[in-house]
Amino acid sequence: MLNVITPSETKERLLKAIGAIEKNDPRLREELRRIRRSDKFLDEARSLEGFGGALENMDGGMALETIVLRVGRPVLEIHDSTAVLEFRDVESAVWRDKLTKAQNLLTPAITAVGRIELENDPRFDWVGTGWLIDRDLIVTNRHVAEVFSEKRGNGSNFVFKTGKGGMPVRGFIDFLEEAGRTDALTFQFAEVLHIEPSPGPDMALIRVRPSRIDRMPDHIKLSAVTPQRQQDVAVVGYPARDSRIPDQQLMLNIFGDVYDKKRLAPGQIIASSANELQHDCSTLGGNSGSVILDLKTCEAVGLHFAGRFLEANYAVPAAIIDQRANKWRGKPTTVKRKEDIDDDTTGGPNPGNSTDYTSIQIPAPATGASTSFTIPIQVTVTVGGAAAQAQVGHNGHPMAVGEEGEAFITEANPDDYNDRTGYDPHFLDTEVPLPILLPHSKRKDILKLTGSDESELKYTHFSVMMSKSRRQCFFSACNIDGLTSVSMKRGAWRLDPRIAVNAQIMKECYGNPPKFSRGHMTRREDPIWGTKAAARQGNDDSMHVTNTVPQMQSMNGGIWLELENYALQNARKDDMRISVFTGPIFKTNDPIRFGVKIPLAFWKVIAFIHDETGELCATGYSISQKSFLPEEEFIFGEHSTAQKPISWIEAQTGLSFGDLAELDPLNTSEESFEMPLESLQQIRFF
Repeated sequence: MLNVITPSETKERLLKAIGAIEKNDPRLREELRRIRRSDKFLDEARSLEGFGGALENMDGGMALETIVLRVGRPVLEIHDSTAVLEFRDVESAVWRDKLTKAQNLLTPAITAVGRIELENDPRFDWVGTGWLIDRDLIVTNRHVAEVFSEKRGNGSNFVFKTGKGGMPVRGFIDFLEEAGRTDALTFQFAEVLHIEPSPGPDMALIRVRPSRIDRMPDHIKLSAVTPQRQQDVAVVGYPARDSRIPDQQLMLNIFGDVYDKKRLAPGQIIASSANELQHDCSTLGGNSGSVILDLKTCEAVGLHFAGRFLEANYAVPAAIIDQRANKWRGKPTTVKRKEDIDDDTTGGPNPGNSTDYTSIQIPAPATGASTSFTIPIQVTVTVGGAAAQAQVGHNGHPMAVGEEGEAFITEANPDDYNDRTGYDPHFLDTEVPLPILLPHSKRKDILKLTGSDESELKYTHFSVMMSKSRRQCFFSACNIDGLTSVSMKRGAWRLDPRIAVNAQIMKECYGNPPKFSRGHMTRREDPIWGTKAAARQGNDDSMHVTNTVPQMQSMNGGIWLELENYALQNARKDDMRISVFTGPIFKTNDPIRFGVKIPLAFWKVIAFIHDETGELCATGYSISQKSFLPEEEFIFGEHSTAQKPISWIEAQTGLSFGDLAELDPLNTSEESFEMPLESLQQIRFF
């Protein structure tokens, strides 16, 4: 969903974007300053006033900035695979010089970029951009390929969807589709080789059928060099008119009312990491799948997949494309640097990977049954079978010692919990209620307290809602007071007497590797605040197994573990309060390990009054603990944290967070969006 951006927000984004351009390119800064002093462009700016949208009620100076942006980040037409160095009445000597120097290398690269077109599709004639990375192999975005293709059953093969008249949709790529040109250079798709599963990189690989008549363009070389910040690049693709852009007149000023045709838009890299690039070239929705070219070498440095209006655009780095593509073209990966090795979720064979995969058997201690799975190392596992020993806890409740030596408090009185008030929706001085499960099928799966219609398990400073079928929580919601927080040693694990013992996972999948750890949903330290008695009770309550979900032993660390602390640092300094919701993403096809369905991904939503704005803010996050081996064999592998739209979390879980989704700064993404986090400073709170 795209929120409407107000005129004042548009002005702010416009000035910020131009300020960044001027800061990063001294030559361009001087050129833009000259434009501001030009009588010609001052007159044009005055003529722009009163067109409506974000330009309505702008003074001439603000309208002039839209012209400045058009010069600083132009969008050029392409004729005969050559960028037309005409800048729509506003000459940019800087970009003319840069593009002229790159012209000989740019032309063959531009030729290898095409528009993805469909036949028999009931909705679309074309859906995005693709480009050749080998003689008959093109790359585009996952969200583009999924329009016309889908996976067949549980295998790794993809088929074209059924279209009009029951006929299969057919896909093509046209390497022309230039403004003022009616001829075509079209090749039909032979097969969809791979669509990267979410939450992996937004990319897909498609084999193109050669033609007996037309010669296919030469492919674009993937750069083996990580692009640097402020590096000059150009996006080549097919921007489409986008009704979601909040200011149509501003879009018209930048793109010149030429849509659906091949265009070139120069700009710079503004952020670079092993997993994602950010650039500031001018793009629209049809640019999904566009190539990002290094203007010095005209090699591809990335695959454009998403953008935020007047802020930033996002791309899959070339190293990741190269790694995925080599599994289908049978060549070793050319990029060997450690930072370019990405989470492998393709499900295809990896010829460049010399790791041996060994199948092992894990005996179940109680039943004698075994579980077989494949892991990329050779492992010998011995599981002990010592009987549990009875002990007595510090509060007099019986305790049990499990196979790994963990202590459990196995009995308690439900009446002991009568003083627990749970999550407080008014904790932030503005109501932030618990999320609500919307699908009827999921509401039926909510576990109620024994002998009660209540489903909220209230603890000290947090609450939990349980799933009957999964015996794990749908979510845990916690209030955190950073001013009165204290540290305490952890206690024993606890079962909750208010629900049946067999509705809780005590052991089964938990233990030393290869079993899982008990991953706290509400972190153990989060409810430890307030009076000494309340803090102690919060510490004890956090150790209930109802507040845990199976996770990899190493998962609960890094940025994921620090999200709450970073939010507290940004919360209003006079009270330092935040509310946090955390839970798993349950899927029907989650793998079963040690008799328990294991969720593959987790989410988190954090709400607080921001110290800088004084307003309630809300942000969402996800982390995955999955990767796939050939033949869809499941293993637990790499995991990374990403900032995600709260609306995405709602779609994945069936939960509704009410007004929080509207406060989310990522709620204005124009295209498929996520923001992998390598540092806490990347987080956007507003």
